[in-house]
Amino acid sequence: MELLSTINSPADLKKLSRAQLQQLAGELRQYVLQSVSKTGGHLSSNLGTVELSIALHAVYDTPRDRIVWDVGHQTYPHKILTGRRDQMSGLRQLGGISGFPRRDESEYDTFGTAHSSTSISAAHGFAMAAKLKGESRRAVAVIGDGAMTAGMAFEALNNAGVAHGGLMGDLLVILNDNDMSISPPVGALNNYFTRLMSGNFYSQAREGAKGLLRNTPLYEFARRFEEHTKGMFVPGTIFEEFGFNYVGPIDGHDLDALIPTLENLREKKGPQFLHVVTKKGQGYKLAEADPVKYHGPTPFDPAVGMVPATKPAKKTFTQVFGDWLCDQAEADQRLVGITPAMREGSGMVEFHKRFPQRYYDVGIAEQHSATFAAGMACEGLKPVLAIYSTFLQRAYDQLIHDVALQNLDVTFALDRAGLVGADGATHAGNYDIAFTRCIPNMAVLTPADERECRQLLSTAYQHPGPATVRYPRGSGTGVEAGKDLVTLPWGRGELRREGSEVAILAFGTLLTPALVAAENLGATVANMRFVKPLDTELVERLARSHRLLVTLEDGCVMGGAGSAVLEHLNAVGLAVPVLQLGLPDVFIEHGDPAKLMALQGLDAAGIERSIRQRLGQAVTSLRAVNH
Repeated sequence: MELLSTINSPADLKKLSRAQLQQLAGELRQYVLQSVSKTGGHLSSNLGTVELSIALHAVYDTPRDRIVWDVGHQTYPHKILTGRRDQMSGLRQLGGISGFPRRDESEYDTFGTAHSSTSISAAHGFAMAAKLKGESRRAVAVIGDGAMTAGMAFEALNNAGVAHGGLMGDLLVILNDNDMSISPPVGALNNYFTRLMSGNFYSQAREGAKGLLRNTPLYEFARRFEEHTKGMFVPGTIFEEFGFNYVGPIDGHDLDALIPTLENLREKKGPQFLHVVTKKGQGYKLAEADPVKYHGPTPFDPAVGMVPATKPAKKTFTQVFGDWLCDQAEADQRLVGITPAMREGSGMVEFHKRFPQRYYDVGIAEQHSATFAAGMACEGLKPVLAIYSTFLQRAYDQLIHDVALQNLDVTFALDRAGLVGADGATHAGNYDIAFTRCIPNMAVLTPADERECRQLLSTAYQHPGPATVRYPRGSGTGVEAGKDLVTLPWGRGELRREGSEVAILAFGTLLTPALVAAENLGATVANMRFVKPLDTELVERLARSHRLLVTLEDGCVMGGAGSAVLEHLNAVGLAVPVLQLGLPDVFIEHGDPAKLMALQGLDAAGIERSIRQRLGQAVTSLRAVNH
């Protein structure tokens, strides 16, 4: 790492020759590979943005010029070039740096990103703020072709391409096309054409011709002729219609093309659009061959690549869902499976393979996915929408107005419920219980293990209305899920342990540590299964026969399952102390999930400790009253 070891900030890049920058790209790519192979993290996408990161920081005056990286999981090269090289050993680990841009981590992370398609809106905000403040600086949004499938990206383009109060921001949008989904492979002719279009000669000639022809009958003809001629060579007509000057496509791994093009665009005013083509996994043959497999690997040996586990691991909840989906589809021809661009992550690969005409990947468009499902439900189909808990937040209006208000039969399979670990607060599924249970007609189901996950998926599917089934990332206790499609009694929990004084009402997979804690406490444990409809009969029975109720959930305490229990007790006039255990009102950092849960007091030892402390406080209060 001869050159990389000397780069402590983007200012150091500006001292290097073009040949040295080429050498640096090779070193940086190797450093990313070596780092991710030790810590795990996103690999394919970061190998694809090495040259782009170097070119942007070499050309622009960062952090004064603002760069916003969409999604943000491709920013490892950016982090390394901006003074965090030596912190990569703690990437995505408790106390270490984040796998995404964070404003509180570095001044070079101008905007926190982790959900897709926000970059153009934010960068447009930066550009307009600069105009209003009279500051001469640039704003750049780097967005992938996948993120361009979301409506928010087009809302931002539509807004950024017009003047506001006579002002137009100096904004550059870079489309990082890394899946060849928009344009064919590019070569020398395209690179030449791009440099020509981004240069001053073309720009001045274009504007001069506009001035000469503006008030003549030839103006509209010339404008359309330019547009359609350009469209024969490049796929940029749509972006031109939004008011952007389109440039590209260009090879995103060719610094000799990237740097002069960016230098030209840096000097231009108004909205600019640069289309670059990159390759996921660039420079590491195994990742190039299978970029999906190497999208987010766990630690591995780069010389060998990722190898299958030597002994079969327990099935994950995602796999349990994928198996159930195929079996349920076999039994019911009305079932359709929908995902907003998370086929692999949601366990739908086999379903896609077996039922291609009943599988719908709608792209990164969570709002559309919910309303699309609603439309299908109106026609008598049975849509199952597989979506991460954190991504359902983006479809909240559609969840209320398009699904629940019309009481449509849509089943939501909420993966990644609760803390997710290394991805941190942006991806944590802490809030879905609170934000779904308050919606009329919506049912909320919380399975405790793999077997119950399958059973409650069947239960929700057979329910004639909207329902969510939430389950965590990873595996459970190893309970065999089975192959049947058995349903469970609607709105009913079960007693798993009979005890005295204390009753623990467990919602979801925290049932397992609850049972361990209960052994030491002599407590009763109820597996509640349903947050909504709540098993009110069971709640009342336990409230009348125990000194303390403890609600337990891997979601936020505020407005969560514990709040549902308290609301019901208050409604029926039962005054019993309730201890609510769950996730606090803070954003929880990235790290190992088991460690994070222990830090929140949600492991067996923490649950027992909290209950004993509450019982101790009750005894102390009673003594004070008697005294």
